[in-house]
Amino acid sequence: MTPTDYTPASAMVVVAHPDDAEFMVAGTVAAWAKNGSEITLVVITRGDKGSEDPEMTPSRLTEIREAEQRAAGAVLGVKNFVFMGYEDGYLQPTLQLRRDITRLIRQYRPEIVMTFDPTNRIFSDTYVNHPDHRAAGDATLDAVFPSARDRLTFPELLTENLLPHKVAQLWLGGTKEPNVWVDISATMALKRLALGAHPSQFGEDIIGFVEEMSRGSATDQPFEYAEAFRRITLD
Repeated sequence: MTPTDYTPASAMVVVAHPDDAEFMVAGTVAAWAKNGSEITLVVITRGDKGSEDPEMTPSRLTEIREAEQRAAGAVLGVKNFVFMGYEDGYLQPTLQLRRDITRLIRQYRPEIVMTFDPTNRIFSDTYVNHPDHRAAGDATLDAVFPSARDRLTFPELLTENLLPHKVAQLWLGGTKEPNVWVDISATMALKRLALGAHPSQFGEDIIGFVEEMSRGSATDQPFEYAEAFRRITLD
């Protein structure tokens, strides 16, 4: 399926680190935001381990990466930013994390939730999926189904007036089993700009890499650049 004309009323992107969204969903959410979708970006960890600079501190890196993420999100049209503040590198799909994501789903009530495919441990012969990505995907899937839906799960959320919410669709990025390809040819320039908003993490060479990755995702599709997802329909 190539849903080039589809725009949800709202979408929540749940990722582990600042810059994850730019790799995985930037072209898609930029197109949706342009068409009026309300985009909420949830970044679970502080990204406070991602530096080889011996003078860098976790607290300083946290500030840098949040600022970079806000700048990148502004390029894409993100409306709401949530920084959950978990420690980078040690993420686990705990009940606490599931409850915290459930809280956000009930608060923002998105039509679609986008996150990592937690079943993909090895991307290629040269890249092993980050454990934080898999933990984020696991916790998010469990928050979407069944926790956000079921009234008696995490009843303490009811005392916060956060009523159950049924997400209509899950879109999983970084998957080996895509069933949806989104044409991002018109928003590839925005994806490049958003990636460039993360100078603490990479240089200009990343742009070429991501372009090739996006071309690869469009293989056998009638467009130049794509982002591929495994879509799960829940309603």
